[in-house]
Amino acid sequence: MSRWVAALRLVGVGFFVGGSILLGVIAGLWLDSKLNSAPIWVIVGLFLGLVIAFYGVYRMILPFMGNKRDKENS
Repeated sequence: MSRWVAALRLVGVGFFVGGSILLGVIAGLWLDSKLNSAPIWVIVGLFLGLVIAFYGVYRMILPFMGNKRDKENS
């Protein structure tokens, strides 16, 4: 894998993390405005966004970790 491809994948990971958290907070704000329940859904949305972000980062970084292990065993 070339360095440019690896760099672009890592940039994509950053956008994924930011987008997941931002969408969770925005959904929480929208639900709070509709249900009139001030901070509850924002916190739930933030937590859900963080969980999705961490899981997504794990899945995106997994191929990099597998390639490094394969090279060490050779």
